[in-house]
Amino acid sequence: MSGRDELSRAEIAKDAMQAGAEAAASTVGEVASIVTKAVGDVAAAVGGFATEIFEIRDSSRRALAEHTGAPEVEEPGDTVD
Repeated sequence: MSGRDELSRAEIAKDAMQAGAEAAASTVGEVASIVTKAVGDVAAAVGGFATEIFEIRDSSRRALAEHTGAPEVEEPGDTVD
């Protein structure tokens, strides 16, 4: 040996494989985080939209009841116990 450590071909290959595996694992983790956040964001947006639709429906019912003088009619399943 010449005073410096020499690595065998097997060690060099092992180190390269290890670095590649670590990079792949890190990338998979990042992508999983992105997808998880995106799914949560979509669910929140759809939930917000559904809430708006319910509010619009309720406002329409109230306006119609005021206009016609009829009592508000609740749809089956509208009540929460």
